[in-house]
Amino acid sequence: MTKAAMFAFADRLEARLAQAQTAATRLTPALLAKAFRGELVPQDPNDEPAAALLRRLQAQRATGAPASRTGAGRGRGRKAAAAADL
Repeated sequence: MTKAAMFAFADRLEARLAQAQTAATRLTPALLAKAFRGELVPQDPNDEPAAALLRRLQAQRATGAPASRTGAGRGRGRKAAAAADL
């Protein structure tokens, strides 16, 4: 491979890197927006609304009641939490 061909290859790689960096910069906010809209995973219509959950948690804190175990396995996926309950 000649020097000219190597420089051309390096230029193409640099352009692809710039495109990938631009795409990654745009992707993060787009993913966060979709996550907050609940568009990344199927939603369960039987789930408690967030407003009701927040009111319940505030009431528990006000009375000093311990948090319910429904949040057991916090930080893990549903499957891992369910497996831990077995």
